[in-house]
Amino acid sequence: MEQRVLGGRYLLKDKVGTGGMATVYRAQDQVLDRTVAVKIMLPQYAGDATFAARFKQEAQAAAGLSSPYIVGVYDWGKDGDTYYIVMEYLRGTDLKSGIKSHGALDPKKVAQIGSQISSALSVAHKHEIIHRDIKPQNIMVLPDGNIKVMDFGIARAKNSHLTQDNNVLGTAHYVSPEQTRGQDLGPTSDIYSLGVVMYECATGRVPFDGDDAISVALKQVNELPIPPSQINSGVDADLERIILKCMEKDPANRFQTADELRQVLNSYLSGRAVNVSEPTRVIGAAGDLGATKTRELSDSTRAMVRPVSGVSGQNTARSAVSGSTGSYEAEKPKSNKNKIIAVVVAAVAVIGIVVAFATGLFGGEQVPVPDVLGKDQQTAVELIKEAGLEVGTIDQSYNDDVDEGKVAEQTPNGHTKKAKGTKVNLVISKGPKPSEKVEVPQLVGLTKDQAEAALASVGLKGNATEEANEADEGQVFEQGTDAGKEVEKGTTISYKVSSGPDTTSVPDLTDMTEAQARNALDMAGFGVDVSYQENDSVTEGTVISWNPSGKQKPGATITVVIAKKSGKASVPGNLYGKSISAAVTALNNAGFYNIAFCDQNGNPVSGNENATVTGVSPTGKQSTDNTITLTVSISGSGTDSGDDSGTTN
Repeated sequence: MEQRVLGGRYLLKDKVGTGGMATVYRAQDQVLDRTVAVKIMLPQYAGDATFAARFKQEAQAAAGLSSPYIVGVYDWGKDGDTYYIVMEYLRGTDLKSGIKSHGALDPKKVAQIGSQISSALSVAHKHEIIHRDIKPQNIMVLPDGNIKVMDFGIARAKNSHLTQDNNVLGTAHYVSPEQTRGQDLGPTSDIYSLGVVMYECATGRVPFDGDDAISVALKQVNELPIPPSQINSGVDADLERIILKCMEKDPANRFQTADELRQVLNSYLSGRAVNVSEPTRVIGAAGDLGATKTRELSDSTRAMVRPVSGVSGQNTARSAVSGSTGSYEAEKPKSNKNKIIAVVVAAVAVIGIVVAFATGLFGGEQVPVPDVLGKDQQTAVELIKEAGLEVGTIDQSYNDDVDEGKVAEQTPNGHTKKAKGTKVNLVISKGPKPSEKVEVPQLVGLTKDQAEAALASVGLKGNATEEANEADEGQVFEQGTDAGKEVEKGTTISYKVSSGPDTTSVPDLTDMTEAQARNALDMAGFGVDVSYQENDSVTEGTVISWNPSGKQKPGATITVVIAKKSGKASVPGNLYGKSISAAVTALNNAGFYNIAFCDQNGNPVSGNENATVTGVSPTGKQSTDNTITLTVSISGSGTDSGDDSGTTN
C-alpha cells in the first residue's frame, strides 16, 4: 500500500481489518510519536447524509466516555472525502478468540471480566448511552489480563431523535429479547448481553445456537438457558445465579444498573455473601430439552423488526476491528423469515463501523479539550475556561490511585475536540477510600493455627515468628499489636510463637581445676555449687564430676565435685624381718609417725635396735594419725627385751 498521511499527521502503516462500513489501519502519530489505530469510513457511507448525521450524534455521545475499560479515542478528522477517527491501539486478543482457544474460564476470571465490563457500561449508561452490541468479539483482552470494551459506535444516545434506524440488532447470539423485538432499549438490554457473555465464558459455549440468525433470535425470546452448572460443574451456585439473573427475559427481573451488577460481582470476588434472588424459571437437565420448542415470531413482532436502510441483506458482515468474517450471511429473500435474517445480517454490518468516530465530525467550531487529569481543581477549571469550554458538574469520589484534591476523571476526555462552549464534567479525588476498622483479637495463649483462624475471622492477616520462651512450645507468647486495638481490615499482625525454653550445653569440665571449672560455667551462663570429696586417685584440686550435664536452661546451677586428699596411707607390707630402725623409716616415709613395739605376747617393749620385726598391726590403708604396732624379737636371745615404754613418737 502506498503510504498515506491523514490530516498531515497520521501515517498509515498496515491494514488491521476491514468491516462492513470501515477499514482499520495501524498508524503512526507523527506529532506525538506513538502507534495508534485509525478507522476510515468507507466512501459509500461517508456520502450518506442521513447516516453521517446519525453517526455524528452517536460519535459525540461516545466521545464523553472515560474509563480504563473503554477503548480511548484521541482524534477525528476529514481528509478530502475521507472521514477518519484515531483511537488507542490495543495489543492483545479478543475474548471470543480466547474462549475458542482455552474453553471455559475459571469462575473467578469470569466474574473479573464481568466486573470490568460492568464498570465500562456504568460510565456509558450514566451518559444515557446504550452499547447495544456487547459480545466477546467486542471485548479486548490485554496482555495484563484486563479488558477494554470496543465499538461503542453502535450505541445510540437514548434521547436521540434520529429514529430511522432505531431498531438495529446486535449479533444474534447476544441480543436481548427486547432488542430482537425492536423495542426501546435501556441499560438492562446491555446487562442481558453481558449475562450471555459471562455464560459463554463460564461454559465455553453460547446459551442459544441455531442454523441461522433468525432461529437464534427466536430462542432469545422464547427459550430459557440451560443452567451453566449443568454444562460445567465448576460453576458455583452464586455465579450461576448472577448470570441467570442478568439473562432474565423480563428486563424488570434483571439487575437494574451496571453498578448494581458490578457490586455483586465484586462481592463474589472478595468472598463476601452474594444476595441474588433466584431466577424466575430455569429449564431442566439437558435431557429435557426436547420438550422446549422454538416458537415463530408473532405478526406484531415481525412488524417491529425493520431492516436497516442503506444496507443490503446480501452483504457478508465483517468486524471492523478484527477483520474476521461474521457468522451470518443472508440468502436471497424468499419469505418474511428471510427479511428478518437480512435485518440481523445488516445489523452486524452496522456494528462494524460505528465504533470509532468519537468526536464531532460536523458543524460548529471545534476546540481541543485539555487533559486535566491529575491537576488540582482550580488549575483544571482555569485550563477548561481558557480552552473556550465550560465547567460542568464537579463531583467527588474516593480513588486509590489519585491524590486527594486532584482530578480523577473528566468527561469528555482530554486530547479530543469538542464544540466551543461544551461542558467538561470533573470528578475530584477524595483520596483512598477509608478502610473498614476491626479489633485485633487476643492471640497470647493460642496455638499458631488458632491465632491464624482468629485473625482471619475479622479480616486480618498474621505474621508468625518462632522464638525460645518459657511458654509451652507452639504457644503464642507475644503479639505486636495489642488485643482490642482497632486497625484497618487487611492489616498484618505480627506475633511470636514459643519454640520452648532456651537451653545451653554445659561445658566439659574434665581435668579442670576448680578455678577453671568456675570460669567455664560462668562464661556459659550457669551458676556454680562446689563440693569436695576425698579421692586419692584423682589429682587433688581437680574436678571429679559435675551435675547436671547436657543441655540446660541458662542460669541453672551446676554442682561440681573437687578432689581432696583423704588423710590415709597404706601400711607398708614388707616390714617383716626388718630391723626396727628400717621398719620405722619405712613407716615414716608412708606418713605414719605413731609407732609402738610389743613382744610376742603383746607386752609393750622398747625399740631395741637389735630386734627385728615379726608382726605389724594394723595393716592395709589406715589413717596416718593411727598408731602402728610392730611385734619384735631379739635375734638369738629367744626372749623379748624392752621396758614399759613401747611407743615412739
